[in-house]
This record gives sequence, C-alpha cells and structure tokens, in this order.
Amino acid sequence: MEKTRRSRPIKSMTLLVRPAPGKKSRALVQLGTITVPAAIGRSGRTALKREGDGATPIASMKLLSGFRRGERPARLETPLAIRRIREDMLWCDQPEDPNYNRLVKAPFRPSHEEMKRKDRLYDVCLVMDWNITSRARNRGSAIFFHLIKPGYEPTAGCVAVHPRDMRRLLPFMRRGTVVRVL
Repeated sequence: MEKTRRSRPIKSMTLLVRPAPGKKSRALVQLGTITVPAAIGRSGRTALKREGDGATPIASMKLLSGFRRGERPARLETPLAIRRIREDMLWCDQPEDPNYNRLVKAPFRPSHEEMKRKDRLYDVCLVMDWNITSRARNRGSAIFFHLIKPGYEPTAGCVAVHPRDMRRLLPFMRRGTVVRVL
C-alpha cells in the first residue's frame, strides 16, 4: 500500500472520475483519500463515444504513458514513462487516416492536434487507453488526462485537473493505473 506525503494510505491504483453535482462538464477525481475537482467533456459523459462529440467516455481506461512540455515542469515525480514534447509532435484525429488516434510527426496533412499547445494544457498530458490498443474509426481520439483551462472550462472529451492537483496525483500514477469514468 502506498502513502501520500502526509502518510495517508492510497488503497487503490484506480483513479475514479465521477460527475460533480450541478454541471455536466465538471467532475471529481479520487485516488485513495485524495479528491480533486476536474473538468470533463463539454457534452458531459457518454457510454457511446464518437469522434467530435465533446463527451468523456464512460469507461475504465489504463494509463499508457505521458508527455511533458520541454521547458516546464522540469521534474515530475512519477513512475509513469513521460516523454518530452517536441515541436513536431502531433496527434492524428482524422478517422479515415491509418494513423488515427496515434502520435504522428509534422509535417502531417490530415486533421491533428498539436502536442505542444499554445494554451499549455498538455504541459503534462497522460495518455489513457481509449481507442488505442483496439482502434476503431470514429470512436474518439486524443482522450488524455491533462491540465485545466482557467475556470475549469470543459474539455473536448478529456479529463483535466489543476497543475497543483496533477503534481499531487502523479507520484501514484504508473503504466496500467486505471482511470475509471463513472
């Protein structure tokens, strides 16, 4: 059993994401005794995720790896494999492309997301196994656990937390940690 800095036990390697009362695009993320607010998809949650629907999939997704912006944060305390984001890193979100829901390299013509975002949401970005190990067209792409926009604005389907909360959770997140959206 792992412990936080205050010696509170972390009983589970499952991160629970449950809806917060009052707003469909808000959630609470819980890992053991740590509970933090989060933003989720602008359309709330769905069991039938589709590309571009703006919803966070109701599912259990394992963490695969992560990314961090090169110039910050310099050091992350986590056993999860974290790669430094380069300018040429993109994520394909074009369902018809063979690289759909995969990391690709610029230049890349089909629809994609830049990993080195100007809004810094992916300064810390963890890849959840949604439609990655078993890909299907139009089931949704780039479902990440990343940093929030100011005011906990909704995401396009990801789970997003405040940077201070990400730093609290990262030491307990490793490959295979389950993010369970209820």
